[in-house]
Amino acid sequence: MRVLIIDDEPDVILLCRVNLEFEGHEVLEAASGEEGLEIAEKELPDLIVLDLMLPRQDGFSVLRHLHSHEPTKHIPVVLLTAKSREDDQMRGWQTGADEYVTKPFSPVALTEAVARVAGMTAEEREARRRERLEQLSLLHRL
Repeated sequence: MRVLIIDDEPDVILLCRVNLEFEGHEVLEAASGEEGLEIAEKELPDLIVLDLMLPRQDGFSVLRHLHSHEPTKHIPVVLLTAKSREDDQMRGWQTGADEYVTKPFSPVALTEAVARVAGMTAEEREARRRERLEQLSLLHRL
C-alpha cells in the first residue's frame, strides 16, 4: 500500500516512514500542506497520514481540499497530531478524518491505525466517524 505522510517535522516523518516501510508499505513524504496536496493529486496514494499543525496551510484545510476534489476525495486520512483536546478531535472527525492518533505516539499505534483504516470500506469508515463523533459529543455534554 502507498502511504503519503504530510508532516513538517523531519523526525516524525522518519519515524513514520521506518515503521510503515517495515510493515511493507511504500511511503511518500511531504513537508507542507501544499506539497502534500500536489503529491496526493499526482500520485493518488492509498492512504494519507496528515498532521494538523502545518506551516501556511493547516491540516484541516488540507483535509477539506482532499475531500472536495474528485481524484482524492475517497483517499482515507489518518490524522497524526499533537492537537489532543476534545474540540480538536471533534473538528478532525467532522472534517472527514478516518482515524485520529495523537502525538506523542507509539509506532505501534500508528501502524495499527493505518491497518485498521486500510481494512475498512468507505461505509465502515463513515460509520466509525459517526460513532466517534457521537462519543465525543456525549463526553462534551458531561
